[in-house]
Amino acid sequence: MVSQSLDTLSVATRAHTNIALIKYWGKRDDALYLPTSTSLSLTLDSLYTDMRLTFDSRLSADELHLAGEKQDEASTAKVALVLSLFRERYNCPDASAVRVESHNHVPTAAGLASSSSGFAALAFAARALFEAARPDIPRMSDTELSTFARRGSGSATRSIFGGFVEWSYGTGSSDSVAVPLDNADWDVAMVVAAISTQHKKISSTYGMKHTAATSAFYSLWREASEKDLQEVLAGIKQRDIDVIGAAMEANCMKFHATMFAANPPFTYMTSKSMQVIEFVHALRDEGVSAYFTMDAGPNVKILCRRSDQAVVHERLAAAFPDITLFDATPGSAPELLSEQQWSELYG
Repeated sequence: MVSQSLDTLSVATRAHTNIALIKYWGKRDDALYLPTSTSLSLTLDSLYTDMRLTFDSRLSADELHLAGEKQDEASTAKVALVLSLFRERYNCPDASAVRVESHNHVPTAAGLASSSSGFAALAFAARALFEAARPDIPRMSDTELSTFARRGSGSATRSIFGGFVEWSYGTGSSDSVAVPLDNADWDVAMVVAAISTQHKKISSTYGMKHTAATSAFYSLWREASEKDLQEVLAGIKQRDIDVIGAAMEANCMKFHATMFAANPPFTYMTSKSMQVIEFVHALRDEGVSAYFTMDAGPNVKILCRRSDQAVVHERLAAAFPDITLFDATPGSAPELLSEQQWSELYG
């Protein structure tokens, strides 16, 4: 997992994306990425980011290579910020620049939470990299690690753990952390209807700020979201997909209502999104426990029982042959990849 020479010290990892069942939509501190309310998610196995970090003294600054292509300074800035936090935490101010190689197995900027797996992978790999460089420094806990992932992307906070995960509101940076709730090793799954995998016209960052600043419903959303959270927590405790799904759907619609009430209003929903939502309703009328959610994008995620996943997929594929479907079951926490594994995957 770690090479012998410090100058070429290298660590590779895989982290999974997560889908919020109770939404994160708004920051009370833009620099620290502190949320305006608690959120809750399910980590997914089939959507993930593989990433390798390597100290390279030949570099003058940290570099990001996405799918083999070097990214510009603006695209690398947030990655460099997160790495600077690890340099400070592990007292390595003079450590060599880091070459970051990332391969997303999640469409980027399409409302499928690619940033959650990307920055979770970055944080997980960076901890291992700097621990190897400074083994004398006390190890960082997963809880503390989630606060470092948060500085790259709020949703990445939750991808430090597998299964159902809560991101606590907290009183400040140190306790606005991810909390694992349940590893979801029971009858639960998702089918993702990827209506569009193109870049969004309205970024999540802009949409979030605009909604918080102008929506008449925003303060009500925060209050209602806490009630939805309690219902989902009860459903997880009972392992009841119907309780979880009903509260998740209600939270999703309130979330999108805040955007309809913004000034000027906007939406990530499309006519195709609504068609899929109506189809999910029809499935449920037939007795299939299927429930939808949507994030800041047109894609629809359908929560269902794992035992019903094949039926949900088949029915959706027949009704919407032009939509790409991804099946997912609950994913795990990030894991390290060996150099051999990385080489086999990416050469």
